[in-house]
Amino acid sequence: MSEKPTLKLRDPSQQAEAPSLKKRGRGWEISESRLDALHAQAREMRRHSSEAHKALAARFAAADLGRYKFTRHAVVGSAIVDFNCHPIGMAISIDEEGANEALAKRRDKSLEAVGIRVMWIKASDILENIDPVLERITAGMRLRIADKQESRRAHRAAMGTSRNRKSNAPDH
Repeated sequence: MSEKPTLKLRDPSQQAEAPSLKKRGRGWEISESRLDALHAQAREMRRHSSEAHKALAARFAAADLGRYKFTRHAVVGSAIVDFNCHPIGMAISIDEEGANEALAKRRDKSLEAVGIRVMWIKASDILENIDPVLERITAGMRLRIADKQESRRAHRAAMGTSRNRKSNAPDH
């Protein structure tokens, strides 16, 4: 009689150590001191906001956006954005005079790499005529919501296909 094959477990001392969970920074590779500095800088920016920023924040506060909320001077990864709507992956950056464009473009590129779309709005547009700005933001939100729904559908379809393949596989 042949011996029945059994599952053999590795010796626990030979297994590789699991990576530790990141408690702060939500998975971004950011040191605690850098993250603390970013939060302190964002807090200072909220205290000393520009007029354009205050005007847009007031309109967001008065608007009924349902479950979508824009957070002022939010820390996203290693960047600070003027407004962030986490559920739809959308950030708004106010184009102020004297801002470092090269740094902003690099920040936007890193945010785009993780699926966050950045919408640029001129401060003068906010101060002079805010209604078209709000329409543009609303249109951008609708596009992001549609993108998220489409990616969810595609993911579910792909998961359903892989499940069907597993369930249709012949038993041996």
